[in-house]
Amino acid sequence: MSALVKIGHVRSSDVSAANWATEVLERARTMEGLNCFTATLDERASRTAQRIDDDPRRFPLAGLPFAAKDLFDVVGRPTLAGSKINRDLPPAETDATAIERLVAAGANLVGITNMDEYAYGFSTENAHYGPTRNPHDPARIAGGSSGGSAAAVAAGIVPVALGSDTNGSIRVPASLCGVFGLKPTFGRLSRAGTFPFVADLDHIGPFARDLGDLAAVYDFLQGVDPRDPACAGRKDELVSDLIDRRLPPLRAGVLQGWFQEGATEQALAAVDHVASAFGDAGSAVFEGAAAARSAAFCLTGMAGASLHGEKLRTRPLDFDPAVRDRLLAGLLLPAELAFRVRRVRRRVLEEALALFHHFDVLIAPATPCSAPRIGEATIEIGGREVPVRANLGLYTQPISFIGLPVIAAPVHLPGLPIGVQIIGPPWGEAKVFQAAALLVASGHVAATPLTPGLAA
Repeated sequence: MSALVKIGHVRSSDVSAANWATEVLERARTMEGLNCFTATLDERASRTAQRIDDDPRRFPLAGLPFAAKDLFDVVGRPTLAGSKINRDLPPAETDATAIERLVAAGANLVGITNMDEYAYGFSTENAHYGPTRNPHDPARIAGGSSGGSAAAVAAGIVPVALGSDTNGSIRVPASLCGVFGLKPTFGRLSRAGTFPFVADLDHIGPFARDLGDLAAVYDFLQGVDPRDPACAGRKDELVSDLIDRRLPPLRAGVLQGWFQEGATEQALAAVDHVASAFGDAGSAVFEGAAAARSAAFCLTGMAGASLHGEKLRTRPLDFDPAVRDRLLAGLLLPAELAFRVRRVRRRVLEEALALFHHFDVLIAPATPCSAPRIGEATIEIGGREVPVRANLGLYTQPISFIGLPVIAAPVHLPGLPIGVQIIGPPWGEAKVFQAAALLVASGHVAATPLTPGLAA
């Protein structure tokens, strides 16, 4: 059973969950050079598959193998969050809510994926566990901080994987690896059982090569969870029902200004290609984007420094140096900035909401460029050399700062993968999936094909 088979096809097939898990784990071993996983869970996967095969009619996800970023609690293992320090934590006593929900539906957790330490980065070049390599060119980064999850899906090891997104950590690797990635509305999905970063910005969401698989997994992740006080518990129309339905036209607006400046020709071409599918796509200006990104940087630095302050004092040499330096910088930010950040958030959210009086969805680049090379310290944006780790989220940070739902969709153009953001209003995941389904049906977006033999 290929890991690229759609969930819907699996439900009607005779393939056993055990056979599927065995093939996926073997593929993971064959592709170890990509460094997608920090651990594979052979024994757990075998037990779960047996339970599913004993009564397959009970499980709508039919043994679907999936992976989870190494900040989701997995029972019996310490939650590393990409760090060395967390090796000292006790093993988790329960799975994260997201994992529990997928397993209850019949999905099978087969591995834990690599990430930037404490989710603070956009490259998954981890000083402790090594860099995750891009399946489309192993000399290049997979993006981050959920790079292991995106690469495992892009390589066809697993059909879906879980990641987290604080400033763009799902959308950036989805773009660079050529797969779909969903960052839902802030508060839509439970974060219970995940290692925190920035409470006001943290989201979780899935990756997939197929939009229908992304929708099916998202639907099973929805629902109230008192363990996460930020979880609103809304469960709207199942988006998986929308994928194959004939859909009404949508009004799309292409974000200008900030979201065009500094983008490579390839990134701009991807946006133009997607916009052409909407026929009369208009132009939209989000003037608060620069302020939103600056405020997101401040909030991230302050929250990260507060969370890790004690360990920065007592175990500074056990941090990834690139992460440590950014956290130390956060310690220098004055506390009064927190009040300014809140004011900026209210203002820019009101501005963004006004755009949805004119448009159903907004379109923007997901990344300013395709994947840089591993070890490359800078990229050129707008004629200036800027740090890679801080600037791959140039276009994602303003959107996550105000919590809007987004699908990063891969645009099938020549060259390395690159994606666009399809952005909806709060709680507008259905519109975002509708727009993505239209683009899939018209052939404007699709997972980037993997060159045979390259990733191996």
